[in-house]
Amino acid sequence: MEFQGKAALVTGGTRGIGAAIVRRLAQQGADVAFTYAKSDQAAKDLVHELAATGGKVLAIKADSRDLAAVRAAVAQTATELGRLDILVNSAGVFPAGPIEDTTLQEINDTLAIHAGAVFVASQAALSYMGSGGRIISIGSCFAQRVPYGGVTLYAMSKSALIGFTKGLAREVGERGITVNIVDPGSTDTDMNPADGPTVSAELELMAIKRYAQAEEIAAAVGYLAGPESRFVTGASLAIDGGFTA
Repeated sequence: MEFQGKAALVTGGTRGIGAAIVRRLAQQGADVAFTYAKSDQAAKDLVHELAATGGKVLAIKADSRDLAAVRAAVAQTATELGRLDILVNSAGVFPAGPIEDTTLQEINDTLAIHAGAVFVASQAALSYMGSGGRIISIGSCFAQRVPYGGVTLYAMSKSALIGFTKGLAREVGERGITVNIVDPGSTDTDMNPADGPTVSAELELMAIKRYAQAEEIAAAVGYLAGPESRFVTGASLAIDGGFTA
């Protein structure tokens, strides 16, 4: 029960990596809030599933494209859970295709979710965090290596998290708050299933010839959220099977 007495907010928490992080933190004792954009039923199912942990689990409908809603979700978390110790910026999208086909709406939405919402959520969370606070963002291996085309917008948006994380780590280090990134590689989720059409090509780029499980990404988040990582800040932790090796 490493996170007993702690409160966390995970954005984009109803599926894939986000849901695995919510489960990890709740099962280790944290009270957890998570945001979601669309599926009310998925949110209800996750709250029901985690009721047995004995902690509070709070679902907040807030689309990460709406920065005001993101800020409000942080305030609601701190109010209803009584505090906020851990923020995990996990909400994400995966735009793909030739740059010529990328629309202004796709650009605006992707940058809002991957950069704007991370900035706003972290800014708001700092109003409630004390020493020991943790801000963790889910980046991507594409921030470090882009071996093929069609992911320019995605790579750009995830790369923005590197500068944000390093800058914020400098700002809040003396307050005892750490700021880090987890960079997943190919992970078996509904967004990129391990039996999808691009599997063979992706495995060729990796040293470990399999997809990650979402729980493996959540484990890295658990480490960065816990006390053993208190000397780690401004860092990017690659969980990518050697994609960037």
